[in-house]
Amino acid sequence: MTYVYLMNNHKELTFDIIQKHVDYLKKLDDEGKLVLCGPFADFPGGMVVFNANSREEAVSVAESDPFIASGNKTYELRCLEVANAENNYLIP
Repeated sequence: MTYVYLMNNHKELTFDIIQKHVDYLKKLDDEGKLVLCGPFADFPGGMVVFNANSREEAVSVAESDPFIASGNKTYELRCLEVANAENNYLIP
C-alpha cells in the first residue's frame, strides 16, 4: 500500500536535523520504500510518499523520521489509492 505523511513545521530546523532527515530518506530509498518526497513551495512543510505493508508499519516509518521524532514537525498520515494506467485509473 502507498502512504503519505504530510508534515507541518513546528520548530526551527537545524542543519543537523535536516541531515538526519535526508539520511533517513536515503535509507527508505535504499529499502525500496520511498516513492517521492519534498518540501512544499507554498506551505511551511512537506510530504513523504512511501510504500508499507500495513498502517502500523506506515506509522512506524513516519514516526521514525527524525523531523517527527525530534518534534520539529508534526504529521498527518494518509493511505493513497494510486490511480494509473495499470489499474485503469480506478475505474472498473
